[in-house]
Amino acid sequence: MPDTDYTSALVDGPWRHEFVPANGSRFHVATAGPARGNGDRAPLVLFLHGFPQMWWAWRHQLSALSDDGVRVAAMDLRGVGASDKPPSGHDIPTRTRDVAGVVRSLGHDRAVVVGSGTGGALAWAMAALQPAVTAGVVSLASPHPLRLHVPGRRLLTPAARKTLALYQLPSVAERRLTRGDEVARVLAAGAARPLPSEVVDRYRQVIRIPFAAHSSVESLRWLTRYAARPSGRRFLAALRRPIDVPVLQVHGTADGFVRAATADVDGAALARDFRFEVVEGAGHYLAEEAPDAVDALLADWLPHALAAR
Repeated sequence: MPDTDYTSALVDGPWRHEFVPANGSRFHVATAGPARGNGDRAPLVLFLHGFPQMWWAWRHQLSALSDDGVRVAAMDLRGVGASDKPPSGHDIPTRTRDVAGVVRSLGHDRAVVVGSGTGGALAWAMAALQPAVTAGVVSLASPHPLRLHVPGRRLLTPAARKTLALYQLPSVAERRLTRGDEVARVLAAGAARPLPSEVVDRYRQVIRIPFAAHSSVESLRWLTRYAARPSGRRFLAALRRPIDVPVLQVHGTADGFVRAATADVDGAALARDFRFEVVEGAGHYLAEEAPDAVDALLADWLPHALAAR
């Protein structure tokens, strides 16, 4: 199929599309709730998508939470969707600077960050690397990153390990994502039940924006390799700092990539204000597979997190 352009990521709905500068690049953000100017004093909740998704993964939450007096925003991460696609910077430390810059460009000093999958790893890292702008952390389908780097912990399923191993091969993943049906395969492998065809088609289209597939895969490659590098060891050391803001971790019992049984261990040890919830029968893409459950958990937890700001 032919490449598409970034406008395919600008899906219409009850939100506003904005472009903001941060960390030397331009980022696309979909916002809802109080508008800029009226909403600068309203608390900000910023959503971070996973792979192979984009901001649109949070469409249900943008609609559900925008009526609660909260300003909600879902960004396209570096290299994805309608955001800029620089050739480098797909490591988590750089992406935390991206997120911090987006928070400030939206007119806020702090935000509750909500991430899913690889976006969840980024949300955890925000508490360690960008504490000044992080008012709370929500991680869906993503254990604390330390959990992935302790020998003997079989946290990832065979499907996840097979996919990550395949993606280490230069250009293989990029070709599969843009020319084959790799997007559909990954979504099916992680989900408890198949996502609607229109959802799969949307992600299949957006991954074909030039350089989007490479950027997305590079972020996964970094997650797999960083622990062996000096910079990665410094990152791991930073992650061991106690987390002083409220944390909500949510996991689906039928996650096809990350086992739920011990996913909470490191988060519970590091976060002083920690809550862990499971969603029965849900897979890896919680915000889309179980939107009502996720919306309810956020609505229940957010007042506590915002009161602690």
